[in-house]
Amino acid sequence: MANPKTKKRRRIIVFSAIGLVLVGLTLAAIFRKREPVITVQTEKVTRRNITETVVANGKIQPVLQVKISPEVSGEIIDLPVKEGQSVKRGDLLAKIKPDTYVANMKSAQAQYMSAASGKDLAEASMKKAELEFKRHEELFRSRLESESTFLEFKTGFDVAKAQYESSAHQVDVAKAALDRAKEELAKTTIVSPLDGTISKLNSRLGERVVGTAMMTGTEIMIVSDLNEMEARIDVGEIDVVLIKPGQKTRLEVDAYHDRKFKGTVTEIANSSKDSGQGGGGGGNSQEATKFEVRIRVDEKEKNAMRRRTRRMCRKRSRAKRNRRKPTNQWKSSLSPGATRSSWSRSSAASATMNTSR
Repeated sequence: MANPKTKKRRRIIVFSAIGLVLVGLTLAAIFRKREPVITVQTEKVTRRNITETVVANGKIQPVLQVKISPEVSGEIIDLPVKEGQSVKRGDLLAKIKPDTYVANMKSAQAQYMSAASGKDLAEASMKKAELEFKRHEELFRSRLESESTFLEFKTGFDVAKAQYESSAHQVDVAKAALDRAKEELAKTTIVSPLDGTISKLNSRLGERVVGTAMMTGTEIMIVSDLNEMEARIDVGEIDVVLIKPGQKTRLEVDAYHDRKFKGTVTEIANSSKDSGQGGGGGGNSQEATKFEVRIRVDEKEKNAMRRRTRRMCRKRSRAKRNRRKPTNQWKSSLSPGATRSSWSRSSAASATMNTSR
């Protein structure tokens, strides 16, 4: 017969093993189903404004820039400016070969003088015909001359008067032609219309340019006023309703890396810019409606941006005269994706505008 103490010890061991197994299974189940702790922030309920941030991309460029195109055609014989150079209003920008226009002016002047002489001759003939008409009119009233003779001199006087009026109009035509020839000759000299900087120079000395009064001619250069800078960004139709003139913005320019500029919304386009891609014959087209928003750079920020832009213009002008490959420092001054022909005039930028409601 088994010892009661041995049976009791065995029972305790069995129940202890069963308990340990159950505890292990319970712990395994608990750790397996355990979810991550969610942190919840609480705060006292108050009335506040909801601030929405609008982010859009665009370009930084001068507020005023003028494309210089000639109004007459010819060869450039003088080009005293270079890209990045500062100019004043009235400074010489380019001169077109004037030989043809000088000849045209001399021809028009000779025609004008000839017309003026013809007018003097017609005036003298008219006065002579008037005197003869008055003399024969007195004879006709005294019944010393026939009516047919009187009518003949009267008609001669009328013809002389008409010839004088015609010669006077010919003088006016010749004078207008002379003025036009002088104006065309004056247009061979192109001067700066404003104080600014040569931000782009397309033509070179000796090139031939085309100029017409009815349409835009060859673009010789661009003169920009770097004292006033603005960002022109495209904002979607959903966000544009949140923007109002006078709102403060923060500008981030690719060329300035970590620096941020302050700006003010000055103008919002009334009509949209449809920038979409679609085939002419296909029915698939995707269009995004954009509105142009102009943001003026604040006065305190303009000086730094203007100095940087002028330095970049001068650097580019020097590099164009150097045939060597640009250094890494040259490349780093370019904004990502910008071309060498456009970076001196505009730089990629993004604008952030906060609106509250």
